[in-house]
Amino acid sequence: MIILLGLGFWQTDIHWRQLHKEKPTEEVTQVPVSRESFIKKIAPEAQKLEKQYGLLASISIAQAALESNWGQSELSSKYNNFFGVKSSAEQPSVKLATKEYENNQWITINDSFRVYSSWQDSMAAHAQLLVNGTSDNPQRYATVIQAKDYETAANGLVTGGYATDPTYADKIIHMIETYHLDKYDDK
Repeated sequence: MIILLGLGFWQTDIHWRQLHKEKPTEEVTQVPVSRESFIKKIAPEAQKLEKQYGLLASISIAQAALESNWGQSELSSKYNNFFGVKSSAEQPSVKLATKEYENNQWITINDSFRVYSSWQDSMAAHAQLLVNGTSDNPQRYATVIQAKDYETAANGLVTGGYATDPTYADKIIHMIETYHLDKYDDK
């Protein structure tokens, strides 16, 4: 079992860096994160937010894990932003390089990301974004919130434009199925 967990971390770490086109960092390679402890840490908050907003806990957990590299990315570990949420004017922010998928290729851009006072604030803001949509389209993520299953919700993230990665829904679904995150769902 220990070998599988170690191999799983290595594969996920490599996969995350390939997804975000990052080179290994000393911090990521020296501080292996326990997926189980990350899930255990955020699952109660995800379940609370599901009751409050209707967002499946499995979606919150999977997105947080994927987007933050299990809480190890610079954006999540220093700035409490588990979801890669970009900032609006007058919000606390930090400018960081990020990869975006445009015109069938990955490009690097510098963008402003939201800084949160806690990871719980990040999770609440993420749920509120999905519930309220964006100023140009309040119904942007309605499919995600109305979904009764994680597959529909994950696909709703892509159709709503949450991520530029064309395989984003598959990655979220794979994360949920691999770590049995649907057991945290109340719907």
